Amino acid sequence: METLWRAVSETKPGPKWATLFAEYWPDYRRWWLRESESARPTYGESRRALSTHMPEIVPLYDELCSLAGGGDHAARFLSFYCPPPYLSGCSQAVWPGDEPVLVRNYDYSPQAFDSLVLHTGWQGRRVMGTSDGLWGLVDGVNDAGLAVSLTFGGRRVVGNGFGVPLILRYVLQTCENTEQAGEVLARLPTHMSYNITVLDAKRNFLTAMLAPDRPAVLTASGIATNHQETVEWFSHARFTSTVERERFLLQRLTLHVDPEDKFIGAFLKPPLYSTAYSAGFGTLYTAVYRPRKQEMEIRWPSTVWSFSMDGFRDGARRIYTPEAAQPG
Repeated sequence: METLWRAVSETKPGPKWATLFAEYWPDYRRWWLRESESARPTYGESRRALSTHMPEIVPLYDELCSLAGGGDHAARFLSFYCPPPYLSGCSQAVWPGDEPVLVRNYDYSPQAFDSLVLHTGWQGRRVMGTSDGLWGLVDGVNDAGLAVSLTFGGRRVVGNGFGVPLILRYVLQTCENTEQAGEVLARLPTHMSYNITVLDAKRNFLTAMLAPDRPAVLTASGIATNHQETVEWFSHARFTSTVERERFLLQRLTLHVDPEDKFIGAFLKPPLYSTAYSAGFGTLYTAVYRPRKQEMEIRWPSTVWSFSMDGFRDGARRIYTPEAAQPG
């Protein structure tokens, strides 16, 4: 399988973002409408939810809606409020060495992924990370030295709340350290269960276990796979090996401290690295965040793409993943 990855920087919402939205919108619109239009909240409901829970970014939302053409469907989609359910795999952990480092694998369907690293200076806050929905993020870092990433929480429950990529965007737009991020994550409603690991420049970290039907749990853990305090969705847990991956990471963090490169390298091999692409849970990339240095890397078994907040450059790379090749 060959995937075109792109890196795009735009300080203020403008023509680059509008062009990306026009390209991606037909596929996102089909996904957003897959359960019918009536299954999604109205524009009024969506904007009220944003105004209630994320008022700081409503002006940014309005600006993006305008760039997207001002249509009703696009505006409702961009609110990320009560989107269709979606599942991912993923493993993430904070390296136990002195330098703050957050490493994660993103396991998802290669046919439903932006393959885009986005660098923005929206509302005066510089953020870079891996895009989802063209302003949401599945992982990222900001210019205050705060890094975040997500994993699916392994529960079937769906409720009223936001898609987690927008929650990550909001945290990076409004927070500067782990304590602030924890306070925000504890109050935001999510439509499904997710684990969000947060790491700041002073090496303070937490993992927040979010759910639509119960209060968020903030833990002192630097590890997250695809369950929360206990396994609740057993077939999903068996298929994704979430318990085995968690145990593997715990052993690497508690028995001895690997050098940084060896710790990162473990994410590029089984059991953390997944080849279940046909089932929608193959590892699409490994991300490495160094929040104190405001740096990130996107890694694959064959190459590394490095970025920095100050030296970010637009670009593109074609990544070939032999394990994801479709049978002839």
